[in-house]
Parts: sequence; C-alpha cells; structure tokens
Amino acid sequence: MTKSFLALSLGLLLAGCSMAPDYQRPEMPAGASWQTAETSATLSGWQQQFLDPQLQRLIALGLENNRDLRLAALNVQSYEAQYRIQRAAQLPTVAAGASSTRQQTSGDTNGTGQEQIGSQYNAQVGITAYELDLFGRIQSLKDQALETYLAQVETQRSTQIALVASLANAYLTLIADQELLTLSQSTLQTEQETYALTQKKYELGSASDMELAQSRTSLESARVSVAQYQRLVLQDRNALTLLLGTPLPADVSLPASLNEVKLASIPVGAPSSLLQQRPDILAAEHSLKAANANIGAARAAFFPTITLTATAGTASTELGHLFDGGTGTWSFIPQLNLPLFDGGKRVADLDVAEIAAKQAVATYEKTIQTAFQEVANGLGSETYFQQQADAQQALVAANERYFQLADYRYNEGVDSYLTRLDAQRSLFSARQTMVSTRLAQLSNQIALFKAIGGGWQK
Repeated sequence: MTKSFLALSLGLLLAGCSMAPDYQRPEMPAGASWQTAETSATLSGWQQQFLDPQLQRLIALGLENNRDLRLAALNVQSYEAQYRIQRAAQLPTVAAGASSTRQQTSGDTNGTGQEQIGSQYNAQVGITAYELDLFGRIQSLKDQALETYLAQVETQRSTQIALVASLANAYLTLIADQELLTLSQSTLQTEQETYALTQKKYELGSASDMELAQSRTSLESARVSVAQYQRLVLQDRNALTLLLGTPLPADVSLPASLNEVKLASIPVGAPSSLLQQRPDILAAEHSLKAANANIGAARAAFFPTITLTATAGTASTELGHLFDGGTGTWSFIPQLNLPLFDGGKRVADLDVAEIAAKQAVATYEKTIQTAFQEVANGLGSETYFQQQADAQQALVAANERYFQLADYRYNEGVDSYLTRLDAQRSLFSARQTMVSTRLAQLSNQIALFKAIGGGWQK
C-alpha cells in the first residue's frame, strides 16, 4: 500500500501540466470604434432606465413568470451540473465493498474422495481505474466545462435583458395602438356628425350626391381604422400576456399617451468599456476559452494514459474471523495505455478542436462588431429622432390649422367637400405618424439599453 500511495502522490503532483495553448484575448476587430466622444458612465439596472411605475411592475412580473427565462435558468443549472461531473473526474473514486462465496467440490475434483464445501469472505476499500492526469487532459476537459457553464450564465443574463426590452416594447406598442384607437374613435365620431349634417343638406338640396358620397367614404374609412386598431390592441394585450407568463393584471392603468411614458435620458457618448459587460460578448469569450481548453484535451490524447487500481481489505474462510489479525489483503494494479494506431482519429480530433477555436474567434469578433454597430446606431439615431419628432409635431399643428380652415370654408360654402376631406385625411395621417415617431424614438432608447448590456448611468 505504501507504494500505491507514493504513486498516487506523484500523479497528483504531476497533474496540472496542461497542453492547452496560452489564452490571449483577440485584438479588437476592425469597425469596433466610436463615431462620437466617449463619456464617463457605469452600468445600471433596468429600474434606473424605465421610470414608469406600471412598466416597472410588469417587468418584475415578467422576470418572475416568463417561461423562456425559466428555461434559461434551467440550462444554467444543467451546465453547472455537467461542470461538477467533469471536476469530479480529477479526484479518485473511493468505494467499499464486501462479498462472500460458498462453493461445493466433488471428491474426484479435490483429490480427497469426499465432497467439500468451502467458504470465502472478503471486505475491501480502494480506488478503481483512477487516471493520472500527467498531460492535463482531464484538467482541460474541466476547464472546458467551466467556461461553457460561464458562457451559459451570460446567455441567461442576455435572455433576461432581452426579456426586459421585449416587455418594454410590448408595453409601449400597446399604449401606441390604444392611443391610435382613441384617435380613430374620435375621428369616427366627427365623421358621423359630419355625415349626418351633409345628409340633411342633401335632403334640403344644398349638398350634391358627390358630397354625400365623399362624406360616406370618409365615415367608412374611419370605421375601418377603428376596427383595425381594436384588433391590434387585442393582439398587443395577448403578446404582453405571453411575455409576462401570467395574465395581465386587471388593475394595470395604461398611460393615455406615449408622451406620458418616462425613460432615463441617454448620455451623448458611450464608453467602450461598458461593452465589456455586454453578456453576449462575455459569453462569446467564454466559448473561446472553452474551445482553447478543448485543444489541450485533444493534444493530450496523443500521450499515454496511466490508470491506477488499488484496494486494501481482509479475507477469511470464516465470517467470524474476517477482521482478525493476519487476514489483510491488498492489490495494486497500474495500467499504461498508448494507442498505436487509430486510423487518424486523434489527428482529426485535434483538427476539429483547432478549427472550432478559430470559429470561436470569428464569432467573438463578429459579436463585438455587432455590439458597436448597435450602440452607434442607437446613439446616432437619438438626435435625429428628436429632430423628426419636433418636425412631426409642427406638421400636426399645421394640419390642424389646415383642417380648421377647410372645415370652416366648406360650412360657409366657399370650398368643396373634397378640400375638407383632403384636410381631414392629412390631419389624421399626421397624428398617426406622430404616434409612430414617438414609439420609434422610445424603442430606440430600449434598443440602446439592450445594446449596452442592460442600461447605463452617468
């Protein structure tokens, strides 16, 4: 047993020699640079980005009940368990066992001429087929499992950020469509009153068939819009319910307009260091490290493996004397295994591992490039969205004045109903676009929250 413990100690001392390449983070890829000056900022949580109380309530509800997020959490637990399995392979498995054997032999067989019954009792403890990790194969596999687990942790965080962004977008879309439904219902009411007035004029002979038909066209068009936005509001509620993972609370009070929704202000520039906290970049780097460790395992496969089996125990022909003095037994079985020919399998395994590492580098670089593009788009678009919103608001005001004049001139008999109809349609379209522009502006802020890795603060 002394020899076995010496061999085991030597193996443990030699373990840790790794064949994996030294990891070096790839250079920043081309295109990963800011177009604007950077500012000082740090990461913050979603609570600091979405200031609307109702939205905060819904996000908290979704984080608790969303099924995609639950699945992501279960995936993390699964990879963590796989890592623990691989880590356990570095340690010997110690097992204890006991057995008994009773055997009858004939007189012809035992040479005594009489039948005999023999008994054998054994009790032992030891390790079985423990591999000495001389070339770091098991260590590399453990490192690979660890990095894969850490990548999954970041993937879970990415799923959570995406869920928060999706909930915010669904919430804003519901408010926008509800606002457009209210606009359509108001327009429908106005057109119903106008049609009734035009019909009276027609009956009195002061309005033509053409004017009555035009008024009816405007009325039915308003009804179409009302039905359209009623359908969209229903679909928006269903989409929000799916993201929440639970029914939409009955006491949720939606703002009447997107202008009432408050989001945190966005700094002018963005520090590139924030992208180091973006979960998909971190996940890609962990995957790169896992691929790097897998190369070490593939290289170690070219070297011999040594396994140890060692046991110690007692044996006796009588159960009552099993643990008496002089019944001790031990065995020590080292085994050396060196494949001489495998048809090129190990070479192919190493090629696959090295190619996978190159693919991981490309994925890591592409992830960084995509991140910079998304952040640059969000930052650059914010100024133009504000300019677009201001111009659209001015357009709405101009169309309101146009409609007021056209309606007055038509009622005074100065202009035809066609002019009023054109003014009414222009005003309705301008108001619709105003809501869509505001929604796009807020959605851009949400996209920037997601692109930066979960929000920021000055």
